[in-house]
Amino acid sequence: MNKLLIVGTVAFDAIETPFGKTDKILGGAATYIGLSASHFNVKSAIVSVVGEDFPQEYLNLLTSRNIDISGIEVVKGGKTFFWSGKYHNDLNSRDTLITELNVLADFNPIVPQDYKDADVVMLGNLHPIVQTGVLNQMASKPKLVVLDTMNFWMDCALPELLDVIKRVDVITINDEEARQLSGEYSLVKAAAKIHTMGPKYVVIKKGEHGALLFHNKEVFFAPALPLEEVFDPTGAGDTFAGGFSGYIAQSENISFNNMKNAIIQGSNLASFCVEKFGTERMESLNKLEVKERLKQFKSLTQFDIEL
Repeated sequence: MNKLLIVGTVAFDAIETPFGKTDKILGGAATYIGLSASHFNVKSAIVSVVGEDFPQEYLNLLTSRNIDISGIEVVKGGKTFFWSGKYHNDLNSRDTLITELNVLADFNPIVPQDYKDADVVMLGNLHPIVQTGVLNQMASKPKLVVLDTMNFWMDCALPELLDVIKRVDVITINDEEARQLSGEYSLVKAAAKIHTMGPKYVVIKKGEHGALLFHNKEVFFAPALPLEEVFDPTGAGDTFAGGFSGYIAQSENISFNNMKNAIIQGSNLASFCVEKFGTERMESLNKLEVKERLKQFKSLTQFDIEL
């Protein structure tokens, strides 16, 4: 089996949407990426940090999905990263209410020995210095490095972010972030400019409006499945990244055509994530449901036209 190394937060979230609110629940980019990637035939490991307050049952959940947690450091006496946010009625925008870095503030990532030769590295949203620190520990160059980041790092750590962007093959960001990073309003121009920073492939996520994949002059658009109910968009982007990187690691194919499949796989898994609060839907999701919804994606995008 191919190896997928996942880097990101394993955390607590407290979420409020127009449909309700939660107390502290399981969250974090690496958690969503790992649960999503576990739907593919890959060996995966998470590199992250939690405090002593992090429940064993959450770690057991990850191991039950065959995720190696030897790279998750548990800091004695420490408190786990906590984020709280409130979504607006459109669910596309949100306000951050609380951010407590806690043990994440001094996080020094250590890649498990068995994963220093990972085929695919998925750098979840974290400080660019941490992402670089992981790449520096790899014994051999991965076949594919995927980076997810956000506007926060563009605002406060741009030089470090640009350094890590030079070293990745794929970057996944949303449309607002693509515009900020490139200084271009047109997403086509934004992708072209981001290509010059290093990544061969640029994935621009547009939430409920799907995702765009750019490679040189080639462009592919994957729609998002129209859903009757969206309860909580938290983690949808990370679930997308997990599906994308998990599928690529399983298939061992990093061509543009196969990345189209990876985008659909990521979008498919993300469509489940938003149906319940936090990781709840991803915890109960089974392979049959995933397959059935993939058929819906296929019928949504297939058509015959006379030319």
